[in-house]
Amino acid sequence: MNISEAQLLSWLASFVWLFFRIGALLIAMPVFSMQAVPARVRLLLALVTTGVVIPVLPNIPDITLFSYTGIVIAVQQVMIGLLTGFILQMVFSVMLLAGQSVAYSMGLGFSSLVDPATGVQVPVIGQVLVISGSLFFLGINGHLLVIEMLVQSFDTLPIALMALEMSDIWQVVIWSAQIFVGGVLVALPLIITILFINLSFGVASRAAPQLQIFGVGFPITIMMGMVLIWMTIPGMLEVFGDMLHEAFLLVSDVLRL
Repeated sequence: MNISEAQLLSWLASFVWLFFRIGALLIAMPVFSMQAVPARVRLLLALVTTGVVIPVLPNIPDITLFSYTGIVIAVQQVMIGLLTGFILQMVFSVMLLAGQSVAYSMGLGFSSLVDPATGVQVPVIGQVLVISGSLFFLGINGHLLVIEMLVQSFDTLPIALMALEMSDIWQVVIWSAQIFVGGVLVALPLIITILFINLSFGVASRAAPQLQIFGVGFPITIMMGMVLIWMTIPGMLEVFGDMLHEAFLLVSDVLRL
């Protein structure tokens, strides 16, 4: 069997371009992008996924890897993967924003943990909601659906010099406003309820000034906040599921599915 150098470079280019798109998705996708997931695990998943899907993909253009066109195509593949994962990351930011709003309303803004996904300090309530959203995402096999959509995108958005358009990026930028809308929708019932609790303590402090309102109201506010989170978390996950559905529709539009 005689294999030339040109054939080896062609096979390598076919593998590398697929690997860049899939690997970029695993870098940016929720759950898998957490710092708790080692880089070696993500690299191994990207290699295995690329090796599995490469036999069923359409013919890949024969373009030299180490050329201007090859470098531009490689950047395009990375952009597609990162953009797909970034859309889903915005949905998880909804839970983080809602958790921060609820924590500050309860008086737990000082209680913070390091978020494994972003590596920054976030309130404990926000971390609880992000973990709940992550379990919901894995429970509905959202990670498998995203990978399936990305594999299908090799048919609808083939490897070429111009894959993404500026309209696709602007569509994602405009949709990013849903982070604040979704965060308000998730946290609004708790914020309004805690607001009424604080108003009742304000009335009580005016009626009985000798009452130690901070000593009584602070523990009650925290306790009621915990109870409300326990009661309303199914509704929060329902709103989160609706946001995920909208994100999947946006991913479908961007990937031309």
